[in-house]
Amino acid sequence: MRSIDLSVATWRKSSYSNPDGGACVEVSDDFSTVVPVRDSKTPNGPVLMFRADGWASFVAAVKAGRLTS
Repeated sequence: MRSIDLSVATWRKSSYSNPDGGACVEVSDDFSTVVPVRDSKTPNGPVLMFRADGWASFVAAVKAGRLTS
């Protein structure tokens, strides 16, 4: 995978995050081939990188209720 410059990323909190500050996931939609994901409580911490098509499939499964805990 080529290097991605995350310093230019615009982060948004996932609509599925806890509004009380608990499980806060942030994603960036600034890149066409990957979706960076991070913990909003640790913005300078590690970032998970997902292929855009894989992330889209994951989000679709969540919205459809196909994932169980």
